[in-house]
Amino acid sequence: MNTFGNILRFTDFGESHGPAIGGVLDGFPAGLTVDFEHIDAQLRRRRPGSSQLTSSRRESDAVNFLSGIFEGRTTGTPIAFTIANSDAHSADYDVLRHSFRPNHADYTYTAKYGFRDHRGGGRASARETAARVVAGALAMQLLAKEGISIKATCPPSIADDIRRAKAEADTIGAVVECTVKGVPAGLGEPVFGKLQAMLAFAMMSINAAKGFEYGLGFGAASMRGSECLDTPYRDSDGRIRMRTNHSGGIQGGISNGEDINFRVAFKPIATLPLPVTTINDEGETVTLNVGGRHDPCVAPRVIPVVEAMAALTIADALLMAKASRPL
Repeated sequence: MNTFGNILRFTDFGESHGPAIGGVLDGFPAGLTVDFEHIDAQLRRRRPGSSQLTSSRRESDAVNFLSGIFEGRTTGTPIAFTIANSDAHSADYDVLRHSFRPNHADYTYTAKYGFRDHRGGGRASARETAARVVAGALAMQLLAKEGISIKATCPPSIADDIRRAKAEADTIGAVVECTVKGVPAGLGEPVFGKLQAMLAFAMMSINAAKGFEYGLGFGAASMRGSECLDTPYRDSDGRIRMRTNHSGGIQGGISNGEDINFRVAFKPIATLPLPVTTINDEGETVTLNVGGRHDPCVAPRVIPVVEAMAALTIADALLMAKASRPL
């Protein structure tokens, strides 16, 4: 399960402290002129060490494209790329070779595989999401040609809360909101491929994601049906629109032409800069003091990851919709 998507398929690989991470984006249409500056800009937003609110790990995150792009344009063949890991301090994680961090994937990876890469969390590290940002940036450029844009945000006052948590050697969670504009009506599948299910699947694959809702979300459960209706009408251009958008741009699992809006809840970072009680692989109780460099909150760096996964989802749904039309 390292591949995401149906027609537009993204496979990523690599571990936090391996030589590189990377990905292969298959099914991407030919002929798109690639904006490499846009890709770099998206990576800079996710890159560690960019502010006092993030991990002090410093990576250049320079992308090396291996295939699928020729003379600046996509060829229609698989787009393969790598991003080197150049600032990994693996010795900081020696304490984790035999001990499990609470609320992390250390124990569950060992339970699944019988073995794990303890350096920086291995493949469970958020370092992996840099590859998603590259693929998502390409998908955004494809969507831009269709007039579709994506913007994710978190509450502007969260910076003070992050600084306070960091000063107290603790971490906090966050809620990221995302809006997708310009989506035509008709994207999504009617039963098992509902558009909101595709988006939820994408968002819940991001590290530390704990919840997803779209439109009114859980708030609708305490409302009456008369309060939730989105009444259709025909505008001056002859298009069918909705007078309200309680549905978050999706009805019956298919986009209705209004803005798609959703929210993703992220838990506090599990690795704390405080001594914690846990067990080792012998079942013995131990006190763990984890070194390394960690974020006090996912919010500053996860926003471009949310946008990337939304872009890959909507681009895949767009290609699926085109494939379902009569020839």
